[in-house]
Amino acid sequence: MTSVDRVDTHCPYCALQCATTLTPGGPSGVTVAPRDFPTNRGGLCRKGWTAPAVLAAPDRLTTPLVRSAGELRPTSWEHALDVVARGIADAQQKGGADAVGVFGGGGLTNEKAYLLGKFARVALGTSQLDYNGRFCMSSAAAAGLRAFGLDRGLPFPLADLGGADVVLLAGANPAETMPPLLAHLTTAQLVVVDPRRSATAQLAVDRGGMHLQPAPGTDLAVALGLLHVVFTEGWWDRDYVLERTRGVEEVRQAAAAWWPERVERVTGVGVGDLRRAAAALGAARRDGAGVYVLTGRGVEQHANGTATTSAFINLALALGLPGNPGRGYGCLTGQGNGQGGREHGQKSDQLPGYRRIDDPAARAHVAEVWGVPADSLPGPGRTAYELLDALGTPAGPRALLVFGSNPVVSAPRAAHVEERLSALDLLVVADVVPSETARLADVVLPVTQWAEEDGTMTNLEGRVLRRRRAVPPPDGVRSDLEVLRGLAERLGQPAERFPTDPSEVYDELRAASAGGVADYRGIEWARLDAGEALYWPCPDRTHPGTPRMFTERFAHPDGLARFVPVEFTPPDATSADYPLYATVGRTLAQYQSGAQTRRVPELTAAEPGTYVEVHPDTAALAGLADGDLARVVARNGATRATVRTDARMRQDTVFLPFHFPGEERANLLTDPRLDPVSRMPELKLCPVRLEPLAGERTTS
Repeated sequence: MTSVDRVDTHCPYCALQCATTLTPGGPSGVTVAPRDFPTNRGGLCRKGWTAPAVLAAPDRLTTPLVRSAGELRPTSWEHALDVVARGIADAQQKGGADAVGVFGGGGLTNEKAYLLGKFARVALGTSQLDYNGRFCMSSAAAAGLRAFGLDRGLPFPLADLGGADVVLLAGANPAETMPPLLAHLTTAQLVVVDPRRSATAQLAVDRGGMHLQPAPGTDLAVALGLLHVVFTEGWWDRDYVLERTRGVEEVRQAAAAWWPERVERVTGVGVGDLRRAAAALGAARRDGAGVYVLTGRGVEQHANGTATTSAFINLALALGLPGNPGRGYGCLTGQGNGQGGREHGQKSDQLPGYRRIDDPAARAHVAEVWGVPADSLPGPGRTAYELLDALGTPAGPRALLVFGSNPVVSAPRAAHVEERLSALDLLVVADVVPSETARLADVVLPVTQWAEEDGTMTNLEGRVLRRRRAVPPPDGVRSDLEVLRGLAERLGQPAERFPTDPSEVYDELRAASAGGVADYRGIEWARLDAGEALYWPCPDRTHPGTPRMFTERFAHPDGLARFVPVEFTPPDATSADYPLYATVGRTLAQYQSGAQTRRVPELTAAEPGTYVEVHPDTAALAGLADGDLARVVARNGATRATVRTDARMRQDTVFLPFHFPGEERANLLTDPRLDPVSRMPELKLCPVRLEPLAGERTTS
């Protein structure tokens, strides 16, 4: 692998999209250094520093593989694509267009996400399309759409947080998930809502802030309690609420039932702590200081995640934050292109530009750009878990194409999902390494990764960024765009309908998004390459973009934000057989399903496998101590993990990271119940018990 010149690009991991410079040299072909940029301010976490190692992973995929006699064997690109095309044709001949499904990823560039959605709807004609972002941002997106009329993770630049006096972080742990973000929070008093004493919660306490530590699944009650205090003690912004919102009375009446003593009984958060947190937010607002409410996956990845996020948005609206200078509400998008990935057509109910697929005008606009009849486009299909659950069933897809995702590890009820994938007539996986999902596949297609391709990403602020190619891909590797074109041609599509030049695909994306909520029409590559900071919506080439949204009006037709009444529903109860709550999350040294980071020796040495974090007394009751191997058993399955005791844990709660494969998959435990609005699975909560694995201890 030989590299070209110094290249300015962005980290391949989280939605912070830290700016980096790649320089020729090193065992991976390039070395990485952070750039001074508004998001990361010259910082980089250890995942970003070690990102080039994935380029030279020892098991990097460089040739197509086709299953023969039970084994994956190398073959030519032409043969591999022919096998896929025949399998698609066979499935659709037997079961119709929806007999083939497509599962995408939140790490794909905007160009890949856009063309994948177009391929599914035009070349395949299938409605069975969704992506792993459904497991990430869907509850926040649904709540944002209800409250504001549109969804953008942060409707303000991240740098605005630097002027904050108080920041509430609900279910977010940026100290481990996106450490450079902390550079924006150095002066703010932090109020962290989290059932565990995460690194961020500890940082808050160390700096004189607060940690509200509710029982898992009760964040909604905490939000209602904070709202109760804000209303009853006069901390709310009456003028803002009357002038810029609708629906406050119903929400106010609902919050009236959540007096602090009741909240303490339900959540375990003390009355005094709740009142102090509300007062910190309210007093800062009253004094004209900067105040922000930010949510993360901890409150969103639940079967009531939309309601919980809505409750925190209600709190922000009562305080008069959204759309006001130096204040606001936002959610911390997780995956690298979690924002752009859902804007341009990977979701089952959306078309490019964040248009709804059941909107006749949206269908007509996109169909015209694509050069197809509007009535040829399929309607909404199954959402992510429902799609995976239906695989190989009489009514579900018989074939699935997976791009940029590893659901064998990352999906809820992972063992069941693995069974459904194994039941398919055809599983095709496009990836850079042999992920756990790729190892199940009938066809594996080796594709380019971050430093080997051009394109764009949209970060958590709605800012569009240029990803630039620094090294050529290994011989035998093709881009996802080339894969989609090769398959489309074999399925009878004209080649020119599926361009392989990322800039050409992006120009088409801009046209398809024009006039939509997420309008990219004016965000040209030339403007990005010239250094302009461009946030959508940006409807034409003279428009400066929209770094701060809602300053004058919200996106509802009347320009007003909506309070959304929500009701608390208790979490799934523990029992004698399952007396503890398990919650899952990320660690500093690993990322998502670990398919990339587990191949970086430095990161694997730092975090080699799954552990279960548990209070020492809880461990002792189960006959366990530090270093023991335990079985964590839930109703849906069990996993094995090394015990780590931590006296800061709640005694009713254990924590597991979800990055590891096989018998260490945390998502073997998880519950597939779905949020009624967002269709988000219940990823963050399930009752479990701990059992010793007799006589076994780890060597570390």
